Amino acid sequence: MHERTNPDAPGFEHSGADRREYERQAATAPPSVEPSAAAIELANRLFDFARTGAEAELAAYLDAGAPLMMRNAAGDTFLTLAAYHQQPGTVRMLLERGADLEAANDRGQRALTCAVFKQDAESTRLLLDAGADPDAGEPTARATAQMFGWAEFAQLLAEREPR
Repeated sequence: MHERTNPDAPGFEHSGADRREYERQAATAPPSVEPSAAAIELANRLFDFARTGAEAELAAYLDAGAPLMMRNAAGDTFLTLAAYHQQPGTVRMLLERGADLEAANDRGQRALTCAVFKQDAESTRLLLDAGADPDAGEPTARATAQMFGWAEFAQLLAEREPR
């Protein structure tokens, strides 16, 4: 299949077949839909629930069909936000629902690194017990503990063999 490139763009060399393919793809492409103000407001409320530990409220929306792996403008998931904001109850609830342990935000950070960075031992243990990789992401959770000299977290992570 041809890459969808505008044949009217300067420097685009095209044949009639290229133009027809572009026009066919343009005609069958799904319309671009911008979220409504209400949808954006609801998404922001859900991210706030993750940040503040309003786990029952967030769970109710997830159970009603809100996407577990929704991301904010920075690429953060609910799990990343809950870990960063030291909300182990919310971390547990999200893990029980199958949140992706290794989802990285736009900066390469993962939930485990966030929990270590915020020195949240309970969330760190929950994430490790669920199988989070202490050597994944940028920076890694292991590198974060070492960089700040946090012996408790270095020990927690040392109990997990590097992958």
